[in-house]
Amino acid sequence: MRPTRLSLAQDGGTFALPDEGTIAVFRPRWGDDLAALPKERVQIVQGFKPDHDAFAQAGYDAQIAPQGRFAFSIVCIPRAKAEARVLIAQACALTDGVVVVDGQKTDGIDSLYKACRKEADVTAAFSKAHGKTFAFPATDAFADWAASASPQKAEDGFYRRPGVFSADGIDAGSEALANALPKLKGTGVDLGAGWGYLSAQALAQETIKTLHLVEAEAAALDCARLNVTNPRAQFHWADATRFTLPDPVDFVLTNPPFHTERAADPAIGQAFLQAAAHLLTPRGEVWAVANRHLPYEAHLATLFQQVEEVGGTRGFKLLRAVRPMRSRSSR
Repeated sequence: MRPTRLSLAQDGGTFALPDEGTIAVFRPRWGDDLAALPKERVQIVQGFKPDHDAFAQAGYDAQIAPQGRFAFSIVCIPRAKAEARVLIAQACALTDGVVVVDGQKTDGIDSLYKACRKEADVTAAFSKAHGKTFAFPATDAFADWAASASPQKAEDGFYRRPGVFSADGIDAGSEALANALPKLKGTGVDLGAGWGYLSAQALAQETIKTLHLVEAEAAALDCARLNVTNPRAQFHWADATRFTLPDPVDFVLTNPPFHTERAADPAIGQAFLQAAAHLLTPRGEVWAVANRHLPYEAHLATLFQQVEEVGGTRGFKLLRAVRPMRSRSSR
């Protein structure tokens, strides 16, 4: 949760809001304190489905990508340095007034502040709650930071872009699971599909009728559409923990996340596995990969009649769970 730093920075004179015009807020998380901003003039730019929907339900104008031009912009920096630079360049290109940048030290705000000071007339940083807020007039000095904004094809043939999970290469866990998959039949779901590596490998099997790629991060799903061109693939921008289909499926593949920001949170992966159980037919199965230290087996045992470790690597374990114990109607 972003602290009240924005409000305090405004009160302290780091920036002043314009009297009119649209205010863009790039990549805020739900729960961030935006009380200093007039809601009716704010456009939230957020491609992460749970946060996007929460802001929309709270009455904000929530968009996946920025729409129009802005009188003022705020960039809430994400963990990925390259993505943060892209967002600042994007905000500058679309803003006629001031751009404010806010972030935590753990997300690299200190180095970003130094980099921005080399390119623009930046205010002194307002420091509070292990983070910083600073501002500068929008400028085209950051234009080259936007070079990687669109998906880029890497040497391995896959498209990726800054900010998506495993942006620098194929995730070792997903690769281990892809290499261990047996012959799969019928309809399946890749829950938390990312940029599509696991789905691309699975769809090499002609026995798969349909594979639904479910991903909450719109930028990752855009890459997946480029990486998985098989007509048997269907794409869903959705929160994996809430995703449903009209009919049950035969199998679920998943490499669930286990972090909230930088803190490990196994409950996220457990929620993925519970969602998987509710998607399956009575004889369906889930194939999952997880870091070895994550305690998923006990949770799976409450959801499935049969749970087993079927392989892995030094760092990852591969789990197979068969025959969910809860019916879809109990969800």
